[in-house]
Amino acid sequence: MPKQDAQEQPARAATRTDVARLAGVSTAVVSYVVNNGPRPVAASTRTRVLAAMDELDYRPNAVARALRMRSAQVVGLVVPDVSNTYFGALARELSVQAFTAGYALLLGDADNDIDRERAQVESLVSHQIDGLVIVSLDPASVAETGTTPTVFLDQRSRPGQLSVIVDDRGGAATAVSHLIGHGRTRIALLSGPLGAPGVSEREQGWRQELDAAGLPTGDDLIVRSEFSRAGGFEAALDLLSREGRPDAVFVTSDVQALGLLAAARRLHLDVPKDLAVVSFDGTEDAVFSDPPLTAIEQPIHRIAETALAAVLEKGLEHSPLTIPVDLVVRDSCGCGAERR
Repeated sequence: MPKQDAQEQPARAATRTDVARLAGVSTAVVSYVVNNGPRPVAASTRTRVLAAMDELDYRPNAVARALRMRSAQVVGLVVPDVSNTYFGALARELSVQAFTAGYALLLGDADNDIDRERAQVESLVSHQIDGLVIVSLDPASVAETGTTPTVFLDQRSRPGQLSVIVDDRGGAATAVSHLIGHGRTRIALLSGPLGAPGVSEREQGWRQELDAAGLPTGDDLIVRSEFSRAGGFEAALDLLSREGRPDAVFVTSDVQALGLLAAARRLHLDVPKDLAVVSFDGTEDAVFSDPPLTAIEQPIHRIAETALAAVLEKGLEHSPLTIPVDLVVRDSCGCGAERR
């Protein structure tokens, strides 16, 4: 293979030795300037070193520097499935807020596997990150995080652990109450996997509101699926093909609700005329679905803000801290038709 012309060779990155030679100092002095210590550097010398760094476009090895200082200026986040729109939105919001605070975000995707989640946590902690936020598949089995400040989202964690949760039960009760207000009397539940974050509390809210109204809550009105469009689609086909079909469904996530809407179309059911729907999450999926989903909206900005403050300031005033949610009305429940 012919050699590259000398003009085509990529430029070599400047080293600490290059900076020291240009500034007329030792490499140790360059290190003191870069790391702001541990020994003082005269102002005139510091100026020469900084000028040399600028001239050579020298970029210190941030990772090595972080390890030496035992502070990575990094926050970790582990979620069950980053392809879920809610977790993707959470990761983006936490990344934006961390960057504003001077931190980078390292993301670990558990892919709905507890062993992989444990490995992701161990890997992040081993890199001496400054804090860790976890949406865990099972907080009881999370790897030990040692002295790394850790906050669990949407799960009541083990004693001594910090947690930030949303009002899953209250939000679900609000959703069901809204459907009852539309005159719906067979309100089904399309739920997530048992033990998954928020699932038990959302089911309790669904059952609580129906019991209070004297409406049925039998097993024939409950289906479960993974948090995905495909899972929601298959579960909804089962639910909507049963005898005594429901006239409304409360769905525990937006992604499942997208699958349900597709299943309703497959079965030639009109939403909301034949089937009213309210979901939980309130992501962009809810805004741009057809019809747009009435949803219990999780305040992602506040969730991220609270979690980040907790890990960086190493504490919460109360733990678990419960964040309220809001009902955002769109067309899938029937309100859109009423407004028209």
